[in-house]
Amino acid sequence: MGDRSESRRARRARGALESEVLAALWASDEPVTPAAIQQSLGGDLAYTTVTTILTRLAEKGLAERIPTGRGYAWRAVAAREELAARQMKTLLTRGETPTAVLQRFVEQLSPAEGAVLRSLLAAQTLPVAGPPAAGPHHAGRSDGGRGGA
Repeated sequence: MGDRSESRRARRARGALESEVLAALWASDEPVTPAAIQQSLGGDLAYTTVTTILTRLAEKGLAERIPTGRGYAWRAVAAREELAARQMKTLLTRGETPTAVLQRFVEQLSPAEGAVLRSLLAAQTLPVAGPPAAGPHHAGRSDGGRGGA
């Protein structure tokens, strides 16, 4: 009975196994087999568990399966930075007021991080708005609907 309770206590936190499998994929320059991942994680996971995690990662767009011989190998599709950005976006949209969440995030940035963020935002190309829609207030104006004299 002690082994079973110890096993339960030793369970990984939610998402930790996916993170470990992704780390194994990122550590290799070549596609990796489930057996190789299983061994790199200490060999205590079942092969089918590793395969299930890889399939879930593929469904999330984080990994892809590549036919190799009679089986498959896997490689990461998303870089660490992309995954972190996805997670940040998920957390942002989880709050009732995303603007408030963004505000709290920005307040916690160091001055250097704030400068990088400002630089990235300044460099971001914003979509160009088309001409204003013709309507009763804009029709026939040569000033683009700004109401100048």
